[in-house]
Amino acid sequence: MSNDADAERVAELARKVVAEADPKKVPVPEFLGACYDAGLSWVHFPEGLGGLGVSRGLQAVADRILQGAGGPVPLGLNPMGYGMAAPTIREHAQTEDVKRQWLRPLATTEDLWCQLFSEPGAGSDLAGLATSAVRDGSGEGEWIVNGQKVWTSLAHRARWGLLLARTNPDVPKHKGLTYFVIDMHGEGVETRPLRQMTGQAEFNEVYFSDARIPDKHRLGEVGNGWAVAMTTLMNERTALGGSGSRRGAGTISDATGLWASRPDRHTPVLRDRLTQLWLRSEAQRLTAERSRATATVGGPGPEGSIGKLVGAELNQDIYQWCMDFLGPEGLLYHGYQQGPRTGDDDWQGPIQQRYLRSRANTIEGGTSEVMRNILGERILGLPGDLRADAGMPWKEIPRG
Repeated sequence: MSNDADAERVAELARKVVAEADPKKVPVPEFLGACYDAGLSWVHFPEGLGGLGVSRGLQAVADRILQGAGGPVPLGLNPMGYGMAAPTIREHAQTEDVKRQWLRPLATTEDLWCQLFSEPGAGSDLAGLATSAVRDGSGEGEWIVNGQKVWTSLAHRARWGLLLARTNPDVPKHKGLTYFVIDMHGEGVETRPLRQMTGQAEFNEVYFSDARIPDKHRLGEVGNGWAVAMTTLMNERTALGGSGSRRGAGTISDATGLWASRPDRHTPVLRDRLTQLWLRSEAQRLTAERSRATATVGGPGPEGSIGKLVGAELNQDIYQWCMDFLGPEGLLYHGYQQGPRTGDDDWQGPIQQRYLRSRANTIEGGTSEVMRNILGERILGLPGDLRADAGMPWKEIPRG
């Protein structure tokens, strides 16, 4: 089938979903369930798993119709689920039944997901993590998990978590990891919120004390967790680096909206800076559009780090401009009451809160320094960083 025929098929299915499950009249889970059943959650996924087996670039065709009719942006409702868990489950879950068990409630946002990767001693050096998973010797086919994770977004609301744990300390750090899905409501799993400088608590630290995971909830082979994690991370960076398909959409709209609402603050210097930011935002959008247009059914590669790197630094510059535009008003914050992210449309709060939140953009999902290393080594073919612990068993590597 030609790409034009695929595009028309996607558009026709999207129009049918809107006609039969009007997003302005039915609950969000019902609407998103209809999208899943029609194969429009991830159009590049196989049929029966929320997809149609067509190019991922055609997702924009469906989204324009579904969201144009008032449908939600699913990535905003279940970011770790849509952006990271779904593609990892699709590629690495052990059986089709397990995939179906997780994917539909994920797509409807009835089950939220989180990502349990970073640890106090393993941030940018993710492969150095210490959380352990040991087989239960009773023959029950379970793994026993002990350790701690940190900076886990939405762990306090998540039903399931993507967990990377060490199953063999006697081999080099990248080779002794195994990837699991863990029940965040299970015994031995404790979530503690971390208050951010925005006043919110969307990040958490999570403790595992003899938590149990059935072996059927393992993704990929034992000891091959790093390869599975790469699936998650490549998709995470593509999701974080995504740009709106409509000109002027995304974070730049906050700046242009602020400019339009306050003509009393216009100056030639601020106008010139805003113009430069708009041009950078448009360049990012067009680059993302080009990437979507050439995408295949398969997952993204290391080139996804480009959008993440550019988008993170652009967001910070946009909100810095907003604060400069506001002048002394930028110091006024509506409140500092602690509260978790609610999932409401305006959860990001006022411009001042968005500025504070943007400071994390160049850290979360891989620091800008890590992104530059990935692009240098894997895209440009430059020599890799020196790694003093290369080939050493993990248990022999000094830990701070």
